[in-house]
Amino acid sequence: MQPAARRDEKTAAPERRPRVRRNVTAAIAEDICANRYPAGTLLPRENDLCDLHGVSRTVIRESLKVLESKGLVRGKPRIGTTVCDKDEWNILDQDVLEWMGPHLGDFDLLASILEARRTIEPAAAEYAASRATAKEIADLEEAWQRMQSASDDPEAFTEADLLFHTVLLKASHNQVFRRLAGAIHAALKFALHASNLAMPDHREAIAIHGKVVEALRLRDAAEARDCVNRILDLAKRDLTAAGRTK
Repeated sequence: MQPAARRDEKTAAPERRPRVRRNVTAAIAEDICANRYPAGTLLPRENDLCDLHGVSRTVIRESLKVLESKGLVRGKPRIGTTVCDKDEWNILDQDVLEWMGPHLGDFDLLASILEARRTIEPAAAEYAASRATAKEIADLEEAWQRMQSASDDPEAFTEADLLFHTVLLKASHNQVFRRLAGAIHAALKFALHASNLAMPDHREAIAIHGKVVEALRLRDAAEARDCVNRILDLAKRDLTAAGRTK
């Protein structure tokens, strides 16, 4: 009776579903972004993808579902999985932007990111001048100080710069701007990194970021907006000089 009871328990136990392996999903996505699988073409068959990535068909299927949910591919029975046109990709999805990574320049996104920042950030700074809490102003100053300390380290400088602009968007206390801070995080990071690499001397940028902090401390909305516009002018200048945008 004991063995039978154990068999019943084993039968009743829920089947464990394999987890999606993010590295497999990212690997396929990065191949798509690198145009190894151009738009309109079929991805390799599931069995071939299994062999290529050394995983089960279940993992491949789950990875393809993730990619389909983000607009990169479309699966059809008896046909296979087709790579979608770039216009169908959800480019504001953080995963998609990260997968595009070093290929973002090929998608002509830097100019679009700058245009979006021109629309959003000056207004956010203006609102933040009247709405930011003392803690948010302190956080902004801390991010600025980190920028100063990391002026000779491009990676650390970009992280501090990204933190500065994220805090600024959230300090606007505009719910849409707050959500956008998360939505454009990867795009903003790429844009900041590109402009920071284009101009290794960050003294001018650091000085203007410091003026943003001071404008918020003085509750000077016009000065906050003006300073952010000057920051974006610098980004435009640096990217143009580096040939990254027009």
